[in-house]
Amino acid sequence: MPVTLAQQLVQMAEDELTEYSTEARKIEKLRRKFGFIVPYPQQKDIRSQVEAEIPQNFLAKLVEENRQTVALPFWGIGGLGLLLGISWQQPLDFVATIIGFLVAFRVQKWGWQLEAKRLVLKTLDEIEARVEAERVKSANLG
Repeated sequence: MPVTLAQQLVQMAEDELTEYSTEARKIEKLRRKFGFIVPYPQQKDIRSQVEAEIPQNFLAKLVEENRQTVALPFWGIGGLGLLLGISWQQPLDFVATIIGFLVAFRVQKWGWQLEAKRLVLKTLDEIEARVEAERVKSANLG
């Protein structure tokens, strides 16, 4: 399955999220990369495509902003299932472990992807603002 340009930008943003830096620094680094990959006229289409992929419901916003807090109870369920499964020798408790860890991992991954998509939107908005500022500046000089 071919990777779309929007997915490629989201992947670049996910990679940038792994580095410890400010959001402004991440946007600055991505802005340069996006400028090479996506021609300016296509950026609005890519932005609308990425924006359409972000769910607008309460749960998605909660996971995007607090993915670790939302996943924490599921990590606890997984750990408790592991503890009880080992100490009481109950194989069925391992089902809770698997389910808890799986849900926690999925929540964390989903939140990570939502945060990366939001970073892509902010970066494209920054590019748009800079281009508009240059247009205004050149119009005033000319």
